[in-house]
Amino acid sequence: MAIETLSTNRSFGGVQGVYKHASAATGTDMVFSVYVPDHEPGAKLPVVWYLSGLTCTHANVTEKGEFRALCAELGLIFVAPDTSPRGEDVADDPDGAYDFGLGAGFYVDATQAPFAPHYRMWTYVTQELPAVIGEAFPADPDRQSIMGHSMGGHGALTIGLSLPDRYKAVSAFSPIVAPSQVPWGQKALSGYLGDDRAAWRRHDAVALIEDGARVPDLLVDQGDADSFLTEQLKPALLDNACKAAGIALTLRLQPGYDHSYYFISTFMADHLRWHSERLRA
Repeated sequence: MAIETLSTNRSFGGVQGVYKHASAATGTDMVFSVYVPDHEPGAKLPVVWYLSGLTCTHANVTEKGEFRALCAELGLIFVAPDTSPRGEDVADDPDGAYDFGLGAGFYVDATQAPFAPHYRMWTYVTQELPAVIGEAFPADPDRQSIMGHSMGGHGALTIGLSLPDRYKAVSAFSPIVAPSQVPWGQKALSGYLGDDRAAWRRHDAVALIEDGARVPDLLVDQGDADSFLTEQLKPALLDNACKAAGIALTLRLQPGYDHSYYFISTFMADHLRWHSERLRA
């Protein structure tokens, strides 16, 4: 599982790196970033996975997320993969839309042509990249957690709900909580998985909870000035599902905040502390 180092920078007593490797899951080169705080030789550190949203790469949170100071203080490795496969042979939205294709993998394994050969982001994020991280970095496989933003919030919720024994904490910023019920998700799930809505349910957080998936608790922050709130995000659907299932959801509607990294960076420390508390358990 050889990786190529693209850059490293000293930051807050740790190393921020950007790396590339050839992915068997996607059949493409994939770029990801990892922050590793200083630590004792031989120590294994807990890992926080961060999944980004539509149009993003690893770089958005790496450059704007303001996570390194607290990760250094708490001793957390922070991993940020890309949001989709990329390359000349990778299929894209035929109309060049931002919400499907390149930069919009939705963290599923596509089954539909022409996306199935490369769009295998579920396998990449849950299997292949964790193996790479475990081999190349001082990551503790028993102390992992996951968070994300928007489309990445959808990914974090669905992955965390599907693999509750692996991820000790799950949180999200302005997630797409019920993609089966909103335009972004309906376009992506039909395009990648086909028209069988039963196949969509394992990639829909609200549907997963309705079908029996459980985690002890969730943290979600949502800006009330988010332009996507009413049509695409619908956090009340998650709130209702969690109440019915007995999941302790902390849903915070933050006044005046939008969908941007100004919002995410404001509350990143709260989420990292939430994860750190559960990763110590």
